[in-house]
Formats: sequence, structure tokens, C-alpha cells
Amino acid sequence: MAFEHQGASALDYQPCRYGDSKLVFRGPRRRLDGCYVAALGGSETYGKFVPQPWPRLLEVAIGLPVVNFGCMNAGIDVFVTDQVLVQAAAQAAVTVIQVLPPENMSNRFYTVHPRRNDRFLRASPLLRSLFREVDFADFHFTGHLLGALQAADPDRFAQVETELRTAWGARMKTLLARIPGPKVLLSLDNPLPPDAPPHPLGPMPHLITSAMMADLMPLGLDLVHVAPTLAARTSGIAGMGYAPLDEPIARRVAPPAVHAEIAEALERAVLAGLEGMAGPLAESA
Repeated sequence: MAFEHQGASALDYQPCRYGDSKLVFRGPRRRLDGCYVAALGGSETYGKFVPQPWPRLLEVAIGLPVVNFGCMNAGIDVFVTDQVLVQAAAQAAVTVIQVLPPENMSNRFYTVHPRRNDRFLRASPLLRSLFREVDFADFHFTGHLLGALQAADPDRFAQVETELRTAWGARMKTLLARIPGPKVLLSLDNPLPPDAPPHPLGPMPHLITSAMMADLMPLGLDLVHVAPTLAARTSGIAGMGYAPLDEPIARRVAPPAVHAEIAEALERAVLAGLEGMAGPLAESA
């Protein structure tokens, strides 16, 4: 079915809420009882413009509900601070957690919006003291902020990098400790084609290191690293649903072929987690 250029209503995300959470998620809404998989993540988990994002494809592959808790441009703060999400993940048979960028979270240097984590709210006195020449009123997004700080002074920016990496590690450990069941960490390389239009706010520093990932492994995780093939990355916008004016944005999100590769890569790890839970689930039935 072709979705291109069919107008603003070409793709219905069936927005829904769970419990008392203030967040709106992509539907269809699932029951949070019985055996289900929770998918926590950002833009690539939500799957904007993609009719069948990877949580839906994974659901079809494993034959169990996969609840899409993806939030556009999310950071870890969304999941750590929302008790409905933490409880839903804790009750899931398996939880898939997408690795999210450290820049989209509050820290000692700045505060982000509690639900739209890519939105920069304010700089702390510590950051204002470190970058006295910067007018922070010019920034509305974390990516724009960090790019400007790095350009202003790489040496001073290194202090911001250290803080973000330290805070990210601590917050990830907090989140993982609250989810007792099997957990699969999804690490996703750049899903966009090499010729994708540049982000209007400019390039963002890459902050996650292999050492940061290795530090999480003793917590009993199964790590799935997905490096989308060039064929998938360059498959284009065919089959995506977007309004005509949204085409430039659609070209900066992961295409359907990348979602298919993510689902395929996750299937074995999720099934292994479900097998490990088979005994406890049967006893609780």
C-alpha cells in the first residue's frame, strides 16, 4: 500500500495513554496484563511516518503483544521519572530498552523538559559560569546547545561531556535496577543514509562510548547491537506516511527497511528472554 503524499491523515498513530501517565504513546493500546514485551525508546522506537515500526514487526514475529512506549526525541529522564512506565516495564515478560542519547536528560549543567527531553529549558549557574560568553536564551534544543558549546571551546566542553556521560551511566543503572525481569539493550548505529539532509540544528556530539556500554553489562543485560545495512539505510521514503510538507523530516528518520532489520535482530534475544521466564510465568498463571 502506498502512503506517500496522501495528506496529513495518511498515517493514524492511534495515540493512547496508560494509567495516570501524562505521556501519549503510539497505539494501538495494549492491555498491561498477561504476557507482553515492553519497548522503551526514542524516535526509532516510536517510528514516526513508518506504518509498521519495529515493535509491531517484533510483535508479529514472536506472537505476543509488544507495547510501544517509544517517545519522540526521548532521553532516559522520561522513563526514570514516569512511574506508570517503570511499573509497566517491571511487569513485562521482557523489556527492550533502546540506548538513548545522554544530551537529552537533566544534569548539573542544564535542565530539559520532563516529557520532551530534547527541549532545553535552562542553564544552571555552573554552566553559566563555565561559558560566560554564551547567551543561553538563544537555545531551545539540547543538540543546538551542545553543538554551540563545543564550537565555543572544546576544552571547556569536555567538562560537559564528562558530566553527561557520568549522569547517563548513573541514570541507566537506576532504570535497570527498577526492572527485575529479562532486559534487552538495543544499541542502534546511525539508521540514516549517508546523503540524508543535515539536521537544521547542526551535528550533535557523539557521547556514548564502548566503556559506558561495558559498564552496564554486569547488570544482567542482553545487548543487541544493530548496524543497519547500507541497502536498508538508502531504501528511501517509499511506504512511509507523511503530509507533503513533512517530506524533509521523513527523510531524516529511519526508513521501514531499517525497522525490519531491528525487529529481526531483536527476535532471538527476546525469545531467549521469554524462554527464561517460561517457568515463573507458568507458576504465576
